Amino acid sequence: MTIVAAAVCPHPPLLVPEVGRGEPVAARAAAVEAVRRLIASRPDRIVVVGDAPAAAAYSPDAAGTLAGFGVDLTVPLGPPPGSDAAAGTPEPAASRLPAAVAPPAAGSPLLPLSLTVGAWLLAAAGWAGPRAALGVPATHSARQAADLGARLVEEVHPRQRLALLVMGDGSARRTLKAPGGLDERAGDFDAAAAAALAGPDPAGLLALDPTLATDLLAAGRASWQVLAGALLAATRAGRQQPAAAWTSDLLYDDAPYGVGYLVAVWTDRDARGDRTAP
Repeated sequence: MTIVAAAVCPHPPLLVPEVGRGEPVAARAAAVEAVRRLIASRPDRIVVVGDAPAAAAYSPDAAGTLAGFGVDLTVPLGPPPGSDAAAGTPEPAASRLPAAVAPPAAGSPLLPLSLTVGAWLLAAAGWAGPRAALGVPATHSARQAADLGARLVEEVHPRQRLALLVMGDGSARRTLKAPGGLDERAGDFDAAAAAALAGPDPAGLLALDPTLATDLLAAGRASWQVLAGALLAATRAGRQQPAAAWTSDLLYDDAPYGVGYLVAVWTDRDARGDRTAP
């Protein structure tokens, strides 16, 4: 599968207007714009990647809820009614998520917060095509996360055009009033992540330390490393040019609530042309 683009967005519940209730969340407009650029790359499919209690693959019939944040709102992962995908147009067999990742266990919550906000962003940006979601636990090492990203590339048809929507917050310890309080290391950690996303620099993402990320409550670390593994695997397979052939745009980098929010878009400048089917 050719990776044509990736968008990286934070996943605070305030990003959803019904939760924000008039709060001026500057990252919201940047995140919606990032997903619109993702759609403009004309992917065949978008996979949402985000923090989850366990590694799990979610099909389009999954949904999340924001009831825990005071809003009776269910957010479906699936496409809006009336779209071809909603009408049951089958996806190619080659578009499955990695076989090693199982669906969530029966009785467990459906979409975690990261993927719920990601599903909302897909709808807000107007994506009506095929999609799925991949949950990544914070306990994954950099190698485990990168391997998961590599399997996204290696286990599907190389002619499919894939886009990734990668959900993840930076450190939640940027200020005294942050959810985790102040940690002096938080600014440098988020700056390293921002520099890697602005690169684009997948090696820089893989260099982010999991133990430090845990200390800093940085929920995006493992998901960012899934993105890095996917891009590096595509390069190794000879399906795309090296990372230097990608363009990047860091649209947002701030910590308005003491939590690092990063919004970025990566686009393969060589992955143009007509969409192809297997």
